Amino acid sequence: MAVIAVYSVKGGVGKTTLAVDMAWRSATLSGHPTLLWDLDPQGGAGWLLGLPDRNESSAASVFRKDSKPGDLITPTRYSGLAVLQADESMRSLPATLARIGKRKRLARTAAALSGAYERIIIDCPPAINEISEQVFAAADLLIVPLPPSPLSARALPMIQAEILANHPRHPPILPVLSMYDARRKLHRDVHAGFAAGWPVIPMASAIEQTAARRAPIGTFAASGDVNGRLQRL
Repeated sequence: MAVIAVYSVKGGVGKTTLAVDMAWRSATLSGHPTLLWDLDPQGGAGWLLGLPDRNESSAASVFRKDSKPGDLITPTRYSGLAVLQADESMRSLPATLARIGKRKRLARTAAALSGAYERIIIDCPPAINEISEQVFAAADLLIVPLPPSPLSARALPMIQAEILANHPRHPPILPVLSMYDARRKLHRDVHAGFAAGWPVIPMASAIEQTAARRAPIGTFAASGDVNGRLQRL
């Protein structure tokens, strides 16, 4: 089993869209039974896959010692892909986890799900808190989408320092340049500077259409440049 987390301290960088797309590709193109685990209280991951919002506020209960995570998992219309949706209960989760004091509760839950899923893709909230600590301890790979701005040059070292301080055996970190527009000089400078060599996800209407269509990019733009870049990622 592999646990892949999509994480950024910045909101609005395409994190959820990327997590949804990766989970869909893992399940439908690679044939791995895949769970998309949404830890963001906004619940965007399930919504982008066409699922209704959760009426209950019980998603955070998956972290209880006696929880049954399988009871909270919802299948999607895509073969091999299921979602553990977020809801309003996730807003109080950082305080709950701090009170519990068990930094590997998420890792243990993921391990318990390994019999049913070969891949777990985690959509993380944009914050450094108790939730991110759980994610850093559980992930096999951390994908960090960052926009082409000078602030991103500061954000990545912050994330790396936070992980190194508490997780000496930290997962590999893969930064991704998101929302890239080659027409803008600043974007080109960033791409040629501190973000040189990073995978690039361009700013494109196809990505915006994922929210309008509530479907992964590969289901409606299979031959486009954006789809090709995501496929290589």
